[in-house]
Amino acid sequence: MAVAWVTGASSGLGLHTAKALTASGWQVVGGARSLALAERPGLLHLPLDVTDEASIAAFTREATARHGAPDALVNAAGILMIGACEDYADQELQRVLDVNFLGMTRMVRAALPLMKQQGHGRIVNFSSVNGLLATPFQGAYTASKHAVEGYSEALMMELRPHGIQVMLVEPGDHRGGQEKYRSRGARCSECYQPARDRAAAIIARDEATGSDPVLLGRKVARALARKHMPARLRIAKPSQHMAVMLHDLLPTGLFTRLLGAYYKVNKP
Repeated sequence: MAVAWVTGASSGLGLHTAKALTASGWQVVGGARSLALAERPGLLHLPLDVTDEASIAAFTREATARHGAPDALVNAAGILMIGACEDYADQELQRVLDVNFLGMTRMVRAALPLMKQQGHGRIVNFSSVNGLLATPFQGAYTASKHAVEGYSEALMMELRPHGIQVMLVEPGDHRGGQEKYRSRGARCSECYQPARDRAAAIIARDEATGSDPVLLGRKVARALARKHMPARLRIAKPSQHMAVMLHDLLPTGLFTRLLGAYYKVNKP
C-alpha cells in the first residue's frame, strides 16, 4: 500500500484530500497541530506543527516507524491573514510565511532523503490562484503562495533526474475553511478600514459560495494516481480561470483596476 503524508489534515482542503486518498487505497499519515495520535485502517493521525523542526522530526520518526518511507508528500497546511500591506507587523508576515512557505520547505527536506533512498516519490504543494495573481488585503497570503510557486518550479527541475515528481495544486475559492485559520491583522489604519471591510466581506462571500472541497480532494487523488502527474492542477470556478488568463493578457495597471473594482477597494 502506497503511503502519503498530508499536512494540514485536520480541516479544509487538507482534510478532504486526506479522506480522498484514504478512500482511494492510500495509507495516509495526516498531520496537524490539533491532531492527537490515532489510527484506523488507512489513516494514521499524528500531531504536527510545520513551523517546529522538533515536531517535524517526531512526525517523521513515528510515520516511518509505522508505515515506512512516504511515496507521496502533500503539503496542504496554510493560514490566511487579512490586512493592508502597510499595516502588517513583521511578526504577522513571518507567521504566514512560516506556515505557508517555510513549513512546506521543512516538510520537503524531511521527506526527500527517504524518497531518494527508495528511488521514487511524489510531492504535491498546495499553492492557490493567489499564487498567480494578487487580491487586495491578502498581501501576506499572496506573497507566501507566490513563493510556493517559484520554489516548486525549481524543485521540479532539480528532482526530475531523481525520479521524483512535483505538482502544484492551485485552488480557487472552496467552502469549508475554518475561521481560526483566517485571521485579521492586529492593526488597521483608518484610511484602509472601509476598503478592507468591503473586501473582507467579498472574500468571505466568495468562499462561502465556493467550490466543493470533496471534489478537490478526489481530483488531487486522481492526479496522484497517474503515471505522470501534471505540473499544475488548477481547481477553480470558470471565473477564476478567466481571471488568471486576464492577469497574463491585460496590462497590469488595467487588470489591477478591474480587480480592485470587484473588491470595492476604491468605493468612496
